[in-house]
Amino acid sequence: MTNLSGVTIVAVHAHPDDEAIWTGGILASLAHRGANVVVVTCTLGEQGEVIGEPFADLVADRADQLGGFRIRELQDSLSILGARGVFLGGAGCWRDSGMAGDKANDHPRAFINSGDPAVEQLKEILRETPPHIVITYGPDGGYGHPDHIRAHEITHQAIEELGFGSPILWAVTDRHRLEEGLNAIDVPTAPGWRRAEPGEIASVTSYDIEIRLTDFALATKVAAMKAHPTQLWIADGQVNATNPQAAFATTTDVDKAPFVFALSNLIAQPVLRYEHYQLGTSVTSASQENILAMVAGELEAPKERG
Repeated sequence: MTNLSGVTIVAVHAHPDDEAIWTGGILASLAHRGANVVVVTCTLGEQGEVIGEPFADLVADRADQLGGFRIRELQDSLSILGARGVFLGGAGCWRDSGMAGDKANDHPRAFINSGDPAVEQLKEILRETPPHIVITYGPDGGYGHPDHIRAHEITHQAIEELGFGSPILWAVTDRHRLEEGLNAIDVPTAPGWRRAEPGEIASVTSYDIEIRLTDFALATKVAAMKAHPTQLWIADGQVNATNPQAAFATTTDVDKAPFVFALSNLIAQPVLRYEHYQLGTSVTSASQENILAMVAGELEAPKERG
């Protein structure tokens, strides 16, 4: 196992829970190997829905207290991952924009309206913690969420304007692995859960890096996901103060789908044993290639799948 002491990784995410869902495995592994892992979160996720009745009224169109609640969830997740967190511009500077067309898009502090100030705020963070590798989403934000797209935009603009040349990785979901996982899981019997329709979960057919998570990285990722109970429901029978209802799911292949989870839409999804990344920037120097290979653990040739 390569010691990554002295290597700094910066992940730029849109909302609390994205760090765990999209990149929890790699961040846990990097921190465990000694890297300085910094997670920049751009909003408090105020427009999210809530799983579980006890805190259901925290949502934006009722008490509008969900953002503050999610700060603690994020803190718990980052502690589990071994990462340090910072909010872009400070906690509450930018507000969750909601999905495209949502009335929250028009809020003056909506992240999609952040303009140059958000880029300058990210540049300030990057100057303080110059990254060897930056992790965020691709141009479509992974699944089209406006805040994810905006996170992609400010990340690339900040790195370009600073002239750092740090490789940028885009977190993606591989379609082949996803379909394998979906075929291996059963839908929990708890009310509201359902199976995904074909193509309903966003995925890609190509990637540059495939990382098979160790048992440690997988367990840490799942624990970090569980730290966001208002947003995630792991179907392993556990209950908590946020969601006192249990869900149980089975899988026919624990390598393809070791766990089953759902977001607030209650679409059953596999927690995959793998994480996938696309190169958002070209890697030209030998030192960058070396760091990238160390970070990946196992750097495979790009894959094309239909």
